Amino acid sequence: MRRRRRRAVLLLVALLAAGAGAAGVTRLSGPDGPVHLSGRHPLSAADPSLANGTGDGPRTEPSGYPTAGPGNFAVADGRSPVHGQDGPLRRYRVEVEQDAGQDVDEFAATVDAVLGDPRSWIASGELRVQRVPEADAADFTIYLATPATSERMCAEGGLSTERYTSCRLPGRVVINLARWMEAVPDYGAPLEVYRTYVVNHEVGHEFGELHQACPEPGAPAPVMQQQTYGLDGCVANAWPYVDGIRYEGEPIDGV
Repeated sequence: MRRRRRRAVLLLVALLAAGAGAAGVTRLSGPDGPVHLSGRHPLSAADPSLANGTGDGPRTEPSGYPTAGPGNFAVADGRSPVHGQDGPLRRYRVEVEQDAGQDVDEFAATVDAVLGDPRSWIASGELRVQRVPEADAADFTIYLATPATSERMCAEGGLSTERYTSCRLPGRVVINLARWMEAVPDYGAPLEVYRTYVVNHEVGHEFGELHQACPEPGAPAPVMQQQTYGLDGCVANAWPYVDGIRYEGEPIDGV
């Protein structure tokens, strides 16, 4: 009888140890402590590829988009009309990483619609924008890149995005494909709103804008607020101009 009880205890211990080991496989180390892949932490649910190492080959999310790509880009052909009433003309080029599952012309059309909207940066009356296909004619380029490629591109300028955020370097706006496809947890607005926000936010950096804080709970979030990391009580907002007036929060020094 004692041998049977001992065997039963040993079996139970072994099962518990195996369960703990299996649970350990699903944990990552993130900036805020352990990250569980089954949770809603932005470094897990939004980008499970982080659990698989760096890797250079394409990996596909359950939602269908790759988390890594070849690092080569397709360029949108043609040019947009000039948007804006007055001021210097800022020309931009649009590129999409190959094998990312996204049509470069569709992405370019979305970017054109955002930057050409009267609620966007041209509402100042002191800036005009136009998309061009030629690299030497463009003042900056807007890229749509897989998480692994966007991380490498941003790292060239000393920025660590952990394959999660988008970024801007001088002359380069890098949109993370994962955010383009999924937005962020608990954003509280449709995907199209987040897409508009991320274009205006990163291009805003290219135009010299710095980060801003949420003015007060329940207020619209300034477009230069880091809405990807949370709204801090504000409500999602994708535009720098609201009701024809520049909408801002308190500047965050140095960022």
